[in-house]
Amino acid sequence: MPASRRTRRPSLAILATAVCLGLTAGSPAVADTAPLQEQYRPQVHYTPAQNWMNDPNGLVYYEGEYHLFYQYNPDGNSWGNMSWGHAVSTDLVHWKELPLAIPHDSNEMVFSGSSVIDVDNTTGFGTRKDPAMVAVYTSSYPDGKQAQSLAYSTDRGRTWTKYTGNPVLDIGSHAFRDPKVQWYAPTRSWLMTVSLADEHKVEFYSSKDLKSWNHLSEFGPAGATGGAWECPDFFPMAIDGNPKNIKWVMVVNINPGAITGGSGAQYFVGDFDGTTFTPDGNGSYTPPSGTALQDFEQPDYGTWTTSGTAFGTAPATGPLPGQSAITGIEGTSYANSFHDGDSTTGTTTSPAFTVTSDYINFKVGGGNHPHNPNAVTDPQPAPTGTALADFEGDTYRTWTATGTAFGTGPAQGTLPGQMDVSGYTGRGLANSFLQGDATTGELTSPTFTIDKKYLDFLIGGGTHPATSDAPTAIELIVDGKTVRSATGSNNEHLDWASWDLSDLQGKPAQIKIVDANTGGWGHLNVDQIVLSDTQAKPQSNETAVNLVIDGQTVQSATGADSETLDWASFDLRAYKGKQARIQVTDLNTGGWGHIMADQFTAADRPALSTLQRARWVDFGKDFYAAVTYNDAPRGERTMIGWMSDWQYAGNTPTTPWRSAQSLPRTLQLRRIDGRLRLTQQPVQSLDSLREGPAVALHDVAVRNRTIDLARRGAGQALDIDATFSLADASKFGLKVRTGAGQETVIGYDATNQQLYVDRTKSGAVDFDPNFPGVHTAPLKPQDGKVHVRVVVDASSVEVFGGQGQAVITDQIFPDSGSQGVQLFAEGGTARLDSLKLWHLGSYRNH
Repeated sequence: MPASRRTRRPSLAILATAVCLGLTAGSPAVADTAPLQEQYRPQVHYTPAQNWMNDPNGLVYYEGEYHLFYQYNPDGNSWGNMSWGHAVSTDLVHWKELPLAIPHDSNEMVFSGSSVIDVDNTTGFGTRKDPAMVAVYTSSYPDGKQAQSLAYSTDRGRTWTKYTGNPVLDIGSHAFRDPKVQWYAPTRSWLMTVSLADEHKVEFYSSKDLKSWNHLSEFGPAGATGGAWECPDFFPMAIDGNPKNIKWVMVVNINPGAITGGSGAQYFVGDFDGTTFTPDGNGSYTPPSGTALQDFEQPDYGTWTTSGTAFGTAPATGPLPGQSAITGIEGTSYANSFHDGDSTTGTTTSPAFTVTSDYINFKVGGGNHPHNPNAVTDPQPAPTGTALADFEGDTYRTWTATGTAFGTGPAQGTLPGQMDVSGYTGRGLANSFLQGDATTGELTSPTFTIDKKYLDFLIGGGTHPATSDAPTAIELIVDGKTVRSATGSNNEHLDWASWDLSDLQGKPAQIKIVDANTGGWGHLNVDQIVLSDTQAKPQSNETAVNLVIDGQTVQSATGADSETLDWASFDLRAYKGKQARIQVTDLNTGGWGHIMADQFTAADRPALSTLQRARWVDFGKDFYAAVTYNDAPRGERTMIGWMSDWQYAGNTPTTPWRSAQSLPRTLQLRRIDGRLRLTQQPVQSLDSLREGPAVALHDVAVRNRTIDLARRGAGQALDIDATFSLADASKFGLKVRTGAGQETVIGYDATNQQLYVDRTKSGAVDFDPNFPGVHTAPLKPQDGKVHVRVVVDASSVEVFGGQGQAVITDQIFPDSGSQGVQLFAEGGTARLDSLKLWHLGSYRNH
């Protein structure tokens, strides 16, 4: 569940079924042979026939069936009305969708949790001969509180009854969720691992009957803490398969603040004594040594120059007035632009220096407002022309409002319950946060004639494009069609945007401001809509540390909306011998509109941030809420994750369903390069979907070019196993789902020893600004070789590098005809030692 999900809640539909009765509501079962062939419909990964799905829940094996429960909206294709959907499989590959398991009702939504088989009938819900399957889930109540509750089934999970004594664990919290329960044999009791999401903690509880719980201990904060901690999992694993050498693994899903910026799963390895989890290591970090360029320990900025007022006249020696406590300072002083609060701006800049080292390491904290190379830093005049709306009156005048989101007239700035809105001009703006995100509506302009080259406007609010099911967008309508659109950036600051209308001159048009979204950031802010011959450009609002060469910012780092300074690094290897400056810039006057920096050091190796030092289950954008099966055969530890990211989950271009689950993965704990690593591989039963003989290649030299595997390799769903030998190529690997200018690159960067997936040209990437990107995972060659296994589906790639210690999971949305496969090498030669490629059939048809 998202960290902001208590603000995402739509109205709860009232179900007639009483909570104490058996619950069988839901759609009919969908046969595993149903011909679900929509564009982007996965053939290898589980998806429900229709509607929204997110976190896997209640993973349990019982009487020959693997049960996959999951967060599900029975009423639509966006998040809401959270209930438990249900599917079963005998092999973790061939899934059958069953009716809705545990529905929401007027009292609660049914959030994430786990399921156990009560073999000893500790609850009394079943018998020893016929034990109950018990779901332990989070009740999310209309007042925002969250508590842990029970439901049980005595017919192999087909029908469910909610326990009349719910909730069984309530601490009065609004962020207490996602219980993972297991039987802990040494104390003959149930062990619950559950998150205090906003405190970045995992709590341990014990029970003899699943109904009465005693607090044992807590773990955290630790590792990555940039977002809410959710969906914890906790399990023992044998090191390198040795049952006499056991460690416990704690998986903590985090949103946002994962290695790619959005949702992700980190893990810790340590020991558990039945009460307390103690992770290995003390969490300390010593960066690479080097030559200090600026440590801010002098009484003034020395040779560094300042502009504006944000940084004051000297380094800070602690939190400034009105600021929370600061952590991560090296020494006693540091640069801090919070002088007089977030409302001030300014810079502090180093003298020019010649680049001689490989890296500059430094610490950075404060606001998360990245450098935008397309933004202007100097103040710009408002565009002149024909104002179509300035929203300065008490009513919308000639504009037509429908729905309730925009009210009867412009907002006078920030609305109740909203974070501070900034960047608008005058006193009014169109703001659809009226009564919160739950309202919807439209504002439509009268018809006008396009007689100037540009349409300029100020925009902020939620990121939900016009192409999504529930947009928050401004649209230009010509001849009854939307020909231009823009959306917010999940920010309450309004900034300039512009449309080039050169091809639409003389045409009649209308503007429509749409809020159809009731989830998080389900609103839009718009102001100053102007037809103009001047193109307005966004105004920089960065809080950033910039490396400036030849007057251009070539590398940049920003804070994480945190008062903790963390290590960052600039790679200088491409700029040796050049003149450079470091500039710490605060151009932001809104929330978190400040930047902090410290300890600039020239070094031969990069310093690693907390995110880089954390252990990540998966390094891609689309692997979240990852949990493992209880009671799997032969003691196997099998994991499934939700294959999406909360940054754009509601905007992905699929219908009538949204989201897939990852391939089930077999976990092992191995010592690799002297460090314990959680490794993953697709479950072996995936092989049952292979069709026809494998395409096989051996000893192929790839010399600075691309080699097309042509028809024999082309396909929508593929399983590829390849081993490369390093030579002198800087990058090499595979390209999949190629065609019509589209490609998803699965490569190896030999210089930086990184596996990567580049999905910037993977097909539909414009539905959300957070979607396109390159995602990397550290991977050292083994004996000069790099091994990858790649599972390709209609709308995803899952890449397993090395022994499975480097995994990248990414969604892609290519055209159905883009099915090519290619080998490539850049900057020299790489050798493909071996490749086997299998075509995969649909699990519904096997």
